[in-house]
Amino acid sequence: MIRIAVVDDHALFRESVARLLAAEPDFEIAGECASAEEAVRLVAKTPVDVVLLDYDLGEDKGSGFLAMARSVGFEGRVLVVTAGVTEMEAAVMIRQGIAGMLRKHCSPAALAQSIREVHSGKECFEPGYLQSVLAAVTAPQPEYQRKRLTDRERQVLRYVFEGLANKEIADRLQVSESSVKATLQQLFSKTGVRTRSQLVRTALENYKDQL
Repeated sequence: MIRIAVVDDHALFRESVARLLAAEPDFEIAGECASAEEAVRLVAKTPVDVVLLDYDLGEDKGSGFLAMARSVGFEGRVLVVTAGVTEMEAAVMIRQGIAGMLRKHCSPAALAQSIREVHSGKECFEPGYLQSVLAAVTAPQPEYQRKRLTDRERQVLRYVFEGLANKEIADRLQVSESSVKATLQQLFSKTGVRTRSQLVRTALENYKDQL
C-alpha cells in the first residue's frame, strides 16, 4: 500500500481528492491537512510515503512544509499538485527536493499514475515543464523579480532586525512558532544564506527598500 497525505487549504478539493484516491486498491490515505504546520505534525508521527502538496496554502506556502519536513524525519516523496506557480517558485521547490509537479487540471488517472511513479523513485513533471523552469532561472531576471518579498517575510525580517527570538516573533504576529520557522526558511532559500546574521546583512544590502 502507498500511504498518502493530501495537503491543500481548500477543503472541497482536499476531501474530493482523498476520496478519489482511497478507491484505488493500492492507496491508503494517511491524513488530510490544510496547512504546512498540520502536515509537518502529521508526517512527524504517521508513516507517509507520498505527500500531495499544494503550493498556495493561504498564509503558508508549500515550500514551508518542504523546509521543515526533513527536520522531523520525513523520508517520503513530495508531489506538488497546484493551480500554478511561477518558474522561480518551482525552481525553489525543485532545489528543496520535490519529486514532481502537476497542475490541478490533470486527470484522476494521471494523478494516480504520477503517485505510483514518484513512489517507485521516479521524477514526475508535466512534459516540458522542467525545461521551462530551467530557461526561466538561467535567464537574466529583472531586479524587482529577483528581490520580491512577501508581506509575511517583510514582517518577520523586521522583527529579526530587532533581535527577537522565534517565539517572540510568533507572539507579535499571533501565529505559531512553526510558521515563523517556515518563513525564515523561505527567506534563507530566497536570499541564499544559512544563518540569521547572514540574513540581516543580505537584507540590509539588497532588500532595504522593501522593509
